[in-house]
Amino acid sequence: MNVDEFKKRFGIIGRAREIRDLIDISMQVAKSDISILIYGESGVGKEIFARAIHGYSNRADKPLVSVNCGAIPEGILESELFGHKKGSFTGAIESRKGYFEIADGGTLFLDEIAEMPLTTQVKLLRAIETKEFMKIGSETVTKVDVRFITATNKDLQREVDTKRFREDLYFRLKAVTLTIPPLRKRIEDIEEFAHYFINNYCSENNIAPPKITNEALNLLREHNWPGNVRELRNTIETSVALNRDGILDVSSFGLLMKREETEFTNRNLPVFLKKSSEEADRELMYRALFELKKDILELKDLITERHREIYTPQQQNETSEVVSLDDAQREAIINAMEYSKGNKRIAAEMLNISERTLYRKIKEYKL
Repeated sequence: MNVDEFKKRFGIIGRAREIRDLIDISMQVAKSDISILIYGESGVGKEIFARAIHGYSNRADKPLVSVNCGAIPEGILESELFGHKKGSFTGAIESRKGYFEIADGGTLFLDEIAEMPLTTQVKLLRAIETKEFMKIGSETVTKVDVRFITATNKDLQREVDTKRFREDLYFRLKAVTLTIPPLRKRIEDIEEFAHYFINNYCSENNIAPPKITNEALNLLREHNWPGNVRELRNTIETSVALNRDGILDVSSFGLLMKREETEFTNRNLPVFLKKSSEEADRELMYRALFELKKDILELKDLITERHREIYTPQQQNETSEVVSLDDAQREAIINAMEYSKGNKRIAAEMLNISERTLYRKIKEYKL
């Protein structure tokens, strides 16, 4: 099987050189059981590559179990992964298999691996190295044969340096590392994506596919796509659903695509909340979200350090309009929830945090 056949078989879109190189590496490592770590921003298609690697492996006839570590509450993640015995804790009314046992003989794909708590990381490392684990409440060991693929949108080396991720687990997972480029760095693929999403949506809904103009394609190419392929797909499908004349032109996308500034000077400035127009308020919201997303990601261990970096005594003397970091974070979450019309998944993606973190902050700020 060559690269083009691999793309067609597993639904990988793109002719960019980086994508072809990634496919070539994926084909080389798929047949082995070596652990693979996939890097990439949210929405670039990390799970697509994980499914392709599993589908091309010797385990293709066995299950691929996908687990989003960031979407499972910390208190039950261990039970979800390893299972539990009946009566082992309050609410355990029956014994249950975990994802490790379900994936026995196949592949376990752990997405958002950086969101896994340190206590669970210890048990994961042991399970990977020994291929055995104990269910919660069990006194016997369960043996499994599982291939591991993990993914993250965070810099795991930085997570290790800040003691939020175990170094030994990091080195165990990154035997082979694949880095999927963001959509803005593979502009040549946007037209292919657009036609694919149009035809796929129309086929699923039994409607005639509209034609897309060159001007509209140029508009798509010029957009920054912070949500990457996922955002492009949603934009395309929405425009097709709303289309009435069979032609997708610039006006079909203008209201759907978020405007955002590509250059920001004076990073880490205080957030000012007074503007004179609705348009200025919207632009300020985008800027506030952009500036604060890294702060929110680092709340657990770096909040004190970040507070010193952003609000020095000199800055506090210069202006009386500086808001506290907690207030700025609260305002960013409120803005994201308003913009997403209460959709927590979209709001979490805008803030570049997990849904679990967003739920926790909403509860903390009593929103």
